[in-house]
Amino acid sequence: MPSNDARILRGAAIPTACAGLIGVVVGALTAGVSGAVGAAIGTVVVLAFFAGGLYGIGVVGKRWPELFLGAGLLLYTTQILLLVILLVIFRDATFMDGRVFGLTALGCVLVWIAGQAWSNVRAKTPYVVPESDKSSTGPESRP
Repeated sequence: MPSNDARILRGAAIPTACAGLIGVVVGALTAGVSGAVGAAIGTVVVLAFFAGGLYGIGVVGKRWPELFLGAGLLLYTTQILLLVILLVIFRDATFMDGRVFGLTALGCVLVWIAGQAWSNVRAKTPYVVPESDKSSTGPESRP
């Protein structure tokens, strides 16, 4: 993983994990053990989905940059589909509080997006990398 991608991942994952920890504590205080379990599962789901997505997009962008937009759309659609499947599976779960799960997941998503945006702004990654061409009109090519 390139250093910029790793920096962006850390900039988003660490605050999200902290927000998830706060969600676990608040869930435990408000809904007991089932609230803490729901918050922990919500945090893990958000971290896994977004970190996996960032990694997948990085791989596609590095190997096939022309497929970057399509891969991003496919990744987003796949993540939403997997989230719907998880929500259907956990719909009647008694081992966790669904409301705490949803609220913690929503909070973690918002923190992830803010952390990733902040990290992208600070990374200063160039979006155009000029090729070094010695046959250009530089001082070395003049007769």
